[in-house]
Amino acid sequence: RFIAKPCAINLGIQDSGPHRAQPNAILEKVFTSITKSPDGKRLEGLSKQLDWDVRKIQRWFRHRRNQDKPTTLTKFCESMWRFTFYLSIFFYGIRFLWTAPWFWDTRQCWYNYPFQPLASRLYYYYILELAFYWSLMFSQFTDIKRKDFLIMFVHHLATIGLITFSYMNNMVRVGTLVLCLHDASDFLLEAAKLANYAKYQRLCDAFFMLFGVVFIVTRLGIYPFWILNTTLFESWELIGPYPSWWLFNGLLITLQILHIIWSYLIIRTAYKALVRGKV
Repeated sequence: RFIAKPCAINLGIQDSGPHRAQPNAILEKVFTSITKSPDGKRLEGLSKQLDWDVRKIQRWFRHRRNQDKPTTLTKFCESMWRFTFYLSIFFYGIRFLWTAPWFWDTRQCWYNYPFQPLASRLYYYYILELAFYWSLMFSQFTDIKRKDFLIMFVHHLATIGLITFSYMNNMVRVGTLVLCLHDASDFLLEAAKLANYAKYQRLCDAFFMLFGVVFIVTRLGIYPFWILNTTLFESWELIGPYPSWWLFNGLLITLQILHIIWSYLIIRTAYKALVRGKV
């Protein structure tokens, strides 16, 4: 409200929504109670009832649907908040993990397990991430509803489950690696959205392509061959098949399945962009 909105206005993003539909009680009742996209038969019935042309009624419904869509300024503010958090938490994680021995040797995640000290910086990193994903879980129902709502809901559930479960079982070392790896690409996507809303097309394209490369490298390369390798094989070798091994790895594999789905969507988007000549 106090930072993102002034930035948006300075970039020329107007706080004005789409054209509002003409007030009409009968059409409003149909829109809210029956259908938002009436078929030909219903359009003809409404045309006779209101003595309106069918094209005029279609136009009314189009304007009414657009009226419920969030403004560009609203989307800009939401993306700027997420960009700020993802960028800040990523650099906090990198700064903390750079001096951590398990960042360079994942076997260190399991030495002397579960008797590993919980440093204050590690604790704050975990709590910040957990708080943020809980906020996303609740705000998802009030924020702008996007096409991947269900996938994101499953992702938030799996993430909260992993963070809570790994904290309770003192698997925070490998947990910090998972968190940092996921934060590496998220801020780039939000940066691409910000550039898109501000109509900086080339900057948007550059950020999106960079996001796609980082996402695929981290989620389809580093994640399975670095993270899943240590949780599936190194942990089994060093501490044996502990009771929660199946649940912990089941949640991590659920995330990997989501990574594959999202990677497919990113590659498909990039392919369509190259065919059309723009993103």
